[in-house]
Amino acid sequence: MVTKTIQVLHYPTLKTVLMVEETLKEAKEPLSRYEIMKRSDKKIMRQTLNTILAYLEKRGMVLDSEKGIIWTYTPPTKMKKWLKDSVEV
Repeated sequence: MVTKTIQVLHYPTLKTVLMVEETLKEAKEPLSRYEIMKRSDKKIMRQTLNTILAYLEKRGMVLDSEKGIIWTYTPPTKMKKWLKDSVEV
């Protein structure tokens, strides 16, 4: 993995990060950056999108390949079991 240093002028809001995550999760094929911006509910600056994608890639949630960006994160099954067996307070 190549580490990229990005000088950020504007950090994305949590709402924007979640919107990009949801767009990638729902996609059936890899998406280009342009396609992600086009499918988003609101306008995203390209630099903001790049910041979000770098963050998600660093955490192993997306894969940025020649064909586009694809969602790769799968929650651990152990965590799902804990949540299923837990008691809501």
